[in-house]
Amino acid sequence: MKITFLGGGNMANALIGGMLKQGFAATDITVIDPGSEARDKLSQSYAVNCLESAEMLVSVGDLLVLAVKPQQMKEAVAPLAAKLGRAVVVSIAAGLDLETLSRFLGGHRKIVRCMPNTPALIGAGITGLCPLPEVSDSERAAADRVLRAVGTTVWIADEGKMDGVTALSGSGPAYVFLFIEALQQAAADLGFTAEQGRLLAIETVQGAAALAAQSSEPAAVLRERVTSKGGTTEAALRTMAEQGVKEGIVAGVKAAEARGRELGKLLGAA
Repeated sequence: MKITFLGGGNMANALIGGMLKQGFAATDITVIDPGSEARDKLSQSYAVNCLESAEMLVSVGDLLVLAVKPQQMKEAVAPLAAKLGRAVVVSIAAGLDLETLSRFLGGHRKIVRCMPNTPALIGAGITGLCPLPEVSDSERAAADRVLRAVGTTVWIADEGKMDGVTALSGSGPAYVFLFIEALQQAAADLGFTAEQGRLLAIETVQGAAALAAQSSEPAAVLRERVTSKGGTTEAALRTMAEQGVKEGIVAGVKAAEARGRELGKLLGAA
């Protein structure tokens, strides 16, 4: 499978690195990026083909990954519209809906919209994917194989839920980092060193997440098992409830989803 990346930033680097570990051939991957530093890094790190501009490309091959900022997308893809053939286009640009992407690509319909998250940079991401109806099962499988190189994938039938994916998992790492930040601050207030607080906070979050992932029971049940009546955990959770912690998180996710829809409309008007 011949694959072209438009954009050679962090997410493209993560995907290419993961793909090579999964058996993709470096000689089958081409990256288009105007920055010489980005091209040099990709060439030295992965030995993939690098081009300065889309005009230098004859064909995008079997699959084109759009890894440029959404505000730059319309201009960036213009030189590629006539070179697509029947290639599958995979967009990891936040906010740009499928119909807008199709319009930017001259009516091309083999498009999959994706929303990865930053843990993909270490191969631990999760990506939501939504295709246009014209994408076949085999083409979906090709897109899935690329995104699975950096983590787990989940397919979304209703594109209207992609803003929810962005709010939950795309923005989600920031919510977890905030929780870790709060634990570290509490550790400092309790007299622990910065390194002790960091270790206690991060290992607790990692361990709890791993336990939740391995359990078939709801998170609420796991929480109840840690909460002894009249104990320390109950005291903490009661105070958090009084402060509206859970409600604040739910409200924040909904605010992110609403902002995603708003931004999508602005990008679609370009």
